[in-house]
Amino acid sequence: MKKNKVDIITLGCSKNLVDSEQLMRQFVANGYTVAHDPEKVSGEIVVVNTCGFIGDAQEESINMILELGEAKKKGFISKLYVMGCLSERFLGELETEIPEVDKFYGKFSWKDLLLDLGKSYHKDIAADRVLTTPPHYAYLKIAEGCNRMCSYCSIPIMTGQYQSRLIEDIETEVRLLVAKGVKEYQMIAQDLTYYGLDCYKRLALPELVERISDIEGVEWIRLHYAYPARFPYDLLRVMRERENVCNYMDIALQHISDHMLKQMRRNSTKAETYELLRRMREEVPGIHLRTTLMVGHPGETNEDFEQLVDFVRGIRFERMGAFTYSHEKGTYSYKHYKDEIEQDIKQDRLDYIMRIQEQISTEINEQKIGKIQKVIVDREEKDFYIGRTEYDSPEIDPEVLISKEKTLNMGTFYNVKIDNADAFDLYGSTMKS
Repeated sequence: MKKNKVDIITLGCSKNLVDSEQLMRQFVANGYTVAHDPEKVSGEIVVVNTCGFIGDAQEESINMILELGEAKKKGFISKLYVMGCLSERFLGELETEIPEVDKFYGKFSWKDLLLDLGKSYHKDIAADRVLTTPPHYAYLKIAEGCNRMCSYCSIPIMTGQYQSRLIEDIETEVRLLVAKGVKEYQMIAQDLTYYGLDCYKRLALPELVERISDIEGVEWIRLHYAYPARFPYDLLRVMRERENVCNYMDIALQHISDHMLKQMRRNSTKAETYELLRRMREEVPGIHLRTTLMVGHPGETNEDFEQLVDFVRGIRFERMGAFTYSHEKGTYSYKHYKDEIEQDIKQDRLDYIMRIQEQISTEINEQKIGKIQKVIVDREEKDFYIGRTEYDSPEIDPEVLISKEKTLNMGTFYNVKIDNADAFDLYGSTMKS
């Protein structure tokens, strides 16, 4: 156990990761040594930043807390603290059931942890953080919360109403990150589309993206996660005109049948969805679309699922993920619908639609063979350098495996010829200078 050392473990999404990075910076300012997701905890203090979205994520968070609770009992760590979405959602139950934790903090009250340790929260460095990503890219959180009340989603329960960050504050953060050498920005929020409506009374995402793209040193901006209803179409002009705004859009659509969109309370229709995707591809040639779909929501019939399958086959998303419905306590679905579809049927539907998508992904990737792609190098492995194109977000999208014909530098852009492809990766070689 190392004195004045804090190990922070982050579970869940990249929005949680940003919170952990901000907390780490505050610990450093207070004289601590910090480590993120260590292979083995060695600090006297351990902080777990939890996810509470769906059952599997909750189980992972609880198992991690219980494991660390045992480590505390054996004297391997001195203090154990828990923060994040799971704490926000189930604070009372967790305090009763896991007494080994010294204190639980919610999604937004983690600053109190510093005060409880007798330390200070430094407002002057609130925009700064210790990056846990490779130094050339970072996640840029532009808002908290969500005002959409989709039937299945527990996030508004945990995060509350939508709160946009001011454009000037986001610009300040980006300039700090540029000074550290960050070139690539994954712009994130639970709902990018809504940005600005609360504080500016207008859809301000296009303006924000333009202003960030004007900052010298910003080489790539990638957008996660848009919502289809009231989409700010001027964003497509910005994407088309600005070279450093990647032709990439992550937009969670969930379903396509009007019956299911109504059941899910998505405030959009099948026709509106098709029109949105048509305009995206027409106004931004070459755009890569990532979406997430849900199967097995209460009320989903075989006909609804067949419409979803036809949608996937027809649109041919460049990137697509899917998951089965989870009956989450506190949601509209939990209160008003019965979780009537058996788990094996949900899983069969998920497997079927993902097999279709795997074939589509293979065909789309194979179309890139022989083409030159601009690639940023993330890391070096035994047989390849690993990089990504503008169409690939870290962790979730295909990577480019680059042959080791010459030495490449991490965080540097190269022109790479694609020599081969499969459903999940591209294989290439750097162009000779």
